[in-house]
Amino acid sequence: MSPFLVFYVIIAMQFGIGILGYQQFIAEGAGYDAWISVLIAGLSLHVILWMIYKICESVNGDIVSAHIFVFGNILGKAISSLIIFYYSAYAISVVRSYTEIIQVWIFHELSVFWFSLAIILLVIYIIFGGFRTIVGIAFFSIVIPSYLIFIFAFAFKYTNFNNLLPIFDHSQKEFAISAKNMSLSYLGFEIILLCYPFIKEPEKSKKWAHLGVLFTTLFYTGLAVLTFAFFSEEMLKRTIWPSLQMWRIVELPFVERVEYVGIASWLLIILPNISLSIWIASRLIKRIVNLKQKISVLLIAILCLIISVSFQTREEIKLLDEYIAKAGFWFVYVYIPLLFTAVLIAKKVKGK
Repeated sequence: MSPFLVFYVIIAMQFGIGILGYQQFIAEGAGYDAWISVLIAGLSLHVILWMIYKICESVNGDIVSAHIFVFGNILGKAISSLIIFYYSAYAISVVRSYTEIIQVWIFHELSVFWFSLAIILLVIYIIFGGFRTIVGIAFFSIVIPSYLIFIFAFAFKYTNFNNLLPIFDHSQKEFAISAKNMSLSYLGFEIILLCYPFIKEPEKSKKWAHLGVLFTTLFYTGLAVLTFAFFSEEMLKRTIWPSLQMWRIVELPFVERVEYVGIASWLLIILPNISLSIWIASRLIKRIVNLKQKISVLLIAILCLIISVSFQTREEIKLLDEYIAKAGFWFVYVYIPLLFTAVLIAKKVKGK
């Protein structure tokens, strides 16, 4: 893919289900000061992104190449196999969470199996089109639904920005909790570790990658401020999807329920999340055990379908999202810096 498309791929991965309800989770730590945590957490991603590019440049390849470079062929592939489970679980989380939103907001009697199957079949069709097709979907998932941003403007009429006062009224520990709770929504930019070999002139893609992370950081921060000004703290605690609730107040002469349009459009936004996650997991299988990627795509897709159907209650789905968020946090903020250090040490040792 061309360097500038990295901008859209990163945004497409970071925009997903999390954007519909992250405000409630971040407020659990620093309250209405949590927008500061969103900004700080987003800015910290630039450091991790710099490490990711350094890792890929050092081994001239992806994370599997880095693992083999540091740990050797057998152990390196064994460690890489853990990432297969992570991205497969991420795809399951997105499919099941979106299906839940459809059930709650639009079709209460919707069959989880048949709707999930429809999404999975569409994802398989996209992946079989090749990596460039997936990138094309990522591009259109940002461009086409971009009109949804303007719908939030209707909420300004009912905002009270005094809700955010006083500022800096929480401890450093509470700010850290909010930043950690933001991890699920920010996940996705680390995809560079796996698609680096597919980037044309990767050196030129660095600025686009950082611009993509900066865009999502500013958007998430702005939406958090708007949400805190719209809801009282007690009301926000009882609201699962604050972004959707803000759409409910919109009244247009040609659309009665704007949130229905937004939810339907959100399918295009989550398609790159699922497609790229399953593509990554299938490519890792190909790299590790040399199995044809189309076969591994089908196996992972079937597994995602079976497991996603097994989650029935809101508590189970929330628990799944929490586990994915924790795994993503440790992967991004702990493992990537450790791998970065290990690659530098191994490079220096092998150089001597």
